[in-house]
Amino acid sequence: MMPLPEPIIPGQPWTALAPMQDVTTLPFMRLLGKYGAPDLLFTEYFRVHGHSTLEQHIVDSICHHNTGRPVFAQLIGESLPDIERTVAAIEKAELPVAGIDLNMGCPAPKVYKKNVGGGLLREPSKVDEVLGCLRAAVKGRFTVKMRIGFDCDEHFEEILDLIKKHNVDLLSLHARTVKEAYRSEVHYEYIKRAVERGTCPVLANGNITSVAKGQWVLDETKAAGLMIGRSCIRNPWIFRQHRELFSGKQVFQPKLGDVREYVEDLLMATSRPDLNGQHHINHMKKFLNFVGLGVDVDGQFLHDMRRAKTKDQLDTICDRHLIDNGRAEQPFPDEPIKGLVARPNCETSRGCAW
Repeated sequence: MMPLPEPIIPGQPWTALAPMQDVTTLPFMRLLGKYGAPDLLFTEYFRVHGHSTLEQHIVDSICHHNTGRPVFAQLIGESLPDIERTVAAIEKAELPVAGIDLNMGCPAPKVYKKNVGGGLLREPSKVDEVLGCLRAAVKGRFTVKMRIGFDCDEHFEEILDLIKKHNVDLLSLHARTVKEAYRSEVHYEYIKRAVERGTCPVLANGNITSVAKGQWVLDETKAAGLMIGRSCIRNPWIFRQHRELFSGKQVFQPKLGDVREYVEDLLMATSRPDLNGQHHINHMKKFLNFVGLGVDVDGQFLHDMRRAKTKDQLDTICDRHLIDNGRAEQPFPDEPIKGLVARPNCETSRGCAW
């Protein structure tokens, strides 16, 4: 079993960026580098099938993120020859990856219906084959991200045994079933069970919404670290805040004025030649659906933002809610405001819900 790269501050729990389709792109990784990169980065997944190639935008995120942090390349698939071929292609291209990660948790129906991602959890015998194939093919670190089961925990212990059997170097566990997606409470006791089973270091994943929640999850599960996804879209300072908490420093508390600057950075980061006008603004709304969970208790920012059609309209809305009339100095809440819903359109992303 290969040791993981050291955290930025040795001895602290790891923090990791959860892989999210259409989010953990090169621009967003670079943006997190500005706001405080996590210890470990994970890419969007490379699709692995009979005609698959290494998607260039993911290759770019591996090679050019410029955060100084190690990045793991995630794969999704179940065809053993194509898995071997893809790992060989990554090695032949000499991509600077810290390891290869297998997606066994994506809850998007169009993914699990192909028996990949979270769909693999229905069939432990297939999991055994895929893990064995990857362990043999990957010369360096081999890691897994999974959920506790497909529609129940029937195979949870058996799959943990397979994780141990194939000497997986790191397990990131989202403590919901595939069918629960992001709707249910997170069952953190399963993370504790995985840690106690002693298979490998375990990262706790699922609703790590703040530094206080992160510390509670670590205390409750004894996990080796935290993997954070959607919450870092809302609060890009969350990895920095965790490092400050772990090292006993004063934790940075952003204000709404800081959020306004972040929105401007997001606009620049999401700009692409093929994404203009209202299409760009609509793409931005995927991110702002999460940012808006910390702006106002009545959800007026979310209401107004979702109706913007141009950058000028969006700028006016953001100024009104985030900086005008002294709002810039108001604190940005640590936790999402209860009762507000992000409502991202998961099926319009490139394959996996956030």
